[in-house]
Amino acid sequence: MKPLNLAPLLMSLALAACGGGGGDSPAPSAGPDVSPGAASGDLTSGVTAIQNPTAITEIQPAPASIGADVPATYFGTAPSTVQKELVGPYQLLKAGTLDEEKGRLTLPLYKGRLASGETVWYILTDTDDEANAAALGINFSSKLSYAAVGRGVRHASQQLIDGETVVVFESGRVDFSPVHAVTPGAEPHPFPPSAFQPGSVGDADYSPLAMIGGHVYNAPIVAFGTPAATLDAFCNGNADYHLVHDKVVSICPRDRVVTLALTTGFSFGRPVLYLSTEASHALPAAMEGATLAPGLVDIKVGNDDTAFSAVERLFAVVNGASNDVAGEVHPQRQGFDSALRGDGGPLNVLGGIPTVATDYSPLWDLNVGEWTASAVSHDYRARLTGEFEFLGNVQRGFLTGPGGGPFGSTGFIVNCPIVSRFL
Repeated sequence: MKPLNLAPLLMSLALAACGGGGGDSPAPSAGPDVSPGAASGDLTSGVTAIQNPTAITEIQPAPASIGADVPATYFGTAPSTVQKELVGPYQLLKAGTLDEEKGRLTLPLYKGRLASGETVWYILTDTDDEANAAALGINFSSKLSYAAVGRGVRHASQQLIDGETVVVFESGRVDFSPVHAVTPGAEPHPFPPSAFQPGSVGDADYSPLAMIGGHVYNAPIVAFGTPAATLDAFCNGNADYHLVHDKVVSICPRDRVVTLALTTGFSFGRPVLYLSTEASHALPAAMEGATLAPGLVDIKVGNDDTAFSAVERLFAVVNGASNDVAGEVHPQRQGFDSALRGDGGPLNVLGGIPTVATDYSPLWDLNVGEWTASAVSHDYRARLTGEFEFLGNVQRGFLTGPGGGPFGSTGFIVNCPIVSRFL
């Protein structure tokens, strides 16, 4: 089926009132930098209430000991420690050190070069080379092989420069100087935002994907053209976002590492953490705190799991429930409206991820749904955590495309490598 390409609708809705950046409020953080909410106040059967829930505790599974006559220490290890496909926590992007409580991942920082001479600082998250994925601890995605169309994949090669082997990219610059800003729209529906600006913008040829040694790698740029000595000032944090990606918590060429903020979501009912680095259009790039990567536009969407598809689907809600009691997180909270009100991330629903499905790709074809007025009035609106749960509500007519239009691909791609799952 031909993709519906809702991009013109979403962009026209947002751009209708899109203005300049002066005085714009910052975008809601898609990547948590938080500590777990404190638990206090014994209730019943050893249950404790979480005070000040955070982005992590909002989706973190409850202890199995709740309601039992024994403490959590009596329970055995998670089944995922025996077999990764079974229920339980599992880190998928093993190349980095995961701080699950703060929602951060520390990855190796690679230094490359553009053909014109500028320094490129990048990370590696995925590849279509299965053996090297296992060796490096990054995600394997066979679908990336089919992204090499048009500007979808940049070309790169290893070259010997001043006695050092360096990956040299033929094209793709990123400007990190723009100020990331998203101004919520007027209530009662803050989405679409009235103004937005991605904090980093790639040139016309930029895609995070690169062909290196005959294989496609997901190699997002986190800093460009900045000397190592300048970036070393951010080894302990306080990064200058005019110089680095907005997801950077700290960056340290001296130690060859970068720490990045992660995003919370779900995949087939399992809470997950993922890294959002690029988007093909300015609206999702600004909403995600990601880099605008125009090269991704050349990759086909709407074909999901068909032969030669490079994408997997990601599902987002416009008008899910929002927090309505001070100091409490609504248990069904979700969606763009909620995120733009400052409640937290949108809690998007990812399709297949490794260990759960065979069709994983870090390139997510963004599908956006809106609860109908009838669904809202009948209290059918709930937090959705799985692809087929989402599609079932579309099938029954409770969810439509934005503005009541047909449901399907927006035409947008977001680059979001999976990092870990909680279950």
